[in-house]
Amino acid sequence: MRLVASDMDGTIIGHDGRMSERTVRAFRACVEAGVDVVFVTGRPPRWLQPLRDQLGHTGTVICSNGALTYDLEAERVLDAKLLKPEDVFAARDIIRGLFPAATFAAETVSGFHLEPGFGDAATSELLGGITAQPFEESLPGEDVVKFLSRERDVSPDDFLAAVRPAVAHLVSTTHSAPTIALLEMTVPHIDKSVTLAGYAAARGIDAADVVAFGDMPNDVQMLGWAGQGYAMASGHPDALAAANLVAPPFDEDGVAQVLEERLAALRTA
Repeated sequence: MRLVASDMDGTIIGHDGRMSERTVRAFRACVEAGVDVVFVTGRPPRWLQPLRDQLGHTGTVICSNGALTYDLEAERVLDAKLLKPEDVFAARDIIRGLFPAATFAAETVSGFHLEPGFGDAATSELLGGITAQPFEESLPGEDVVKFLSRERDVSPDDFLAAVRPAVAHLVSTTHSAPTIALLEMTVPHIDKSVTLAGYAAARGIDAADVVAFGDMPNDVQMLGWAGQGYAMASGHPDALAAANLVAPPFDEDGVAQVLEERLAALRTA
């Protein structure tokens, strides 16, 4: 075990935005043992506070499902793989043809843009202060890190199954919200595994020496790539099918349990 790569939400962070003390101790013990730790998340840089505030992490974070690599200590984007606005417009039009009630938002390096109807009472706190505008008004001049589409009358898996093949020539599509039909789209052929593989290769680390944790469809490729890919027992069926190993559920500090066992094995090797 030379590198630990972990998803955040549903894997090490709960609905309250907190990591358990046991999980914090396990990650700190990895760093103290000389194991590289990188977090691989769908979150944008502005939502990484739990890593800094609770864990004290100051390293690299792979954000937006692999589209962005971020230096948390320097608060600096290291690399970005961006969608052109015209591809976002085209994907939006295809999705509207399939789901006329779908709504849309776009994450850019500089901020967040949403079209009318995307937010509601449940998301108002997260989106506070952002004025909804058509993309044609808000996006010109800005490439897109992650394009989002929301639909209220379909399941997340059914939304993904219908949209993914229809827009595959324009974007790579996944989802990470277990109960909200919210699609996350990035540059074609970019996902967590692609950017993580580049991160590992730059440090001379083979996939066989990588331990990865995840719980949702946006973790599927990463779990399949890592030599030891652990899906959370509490995770999505697609994540469980992709992984070669299963960690105990999130509510049982599953990631911490696995890391504790692996660190103990390293010490006795």
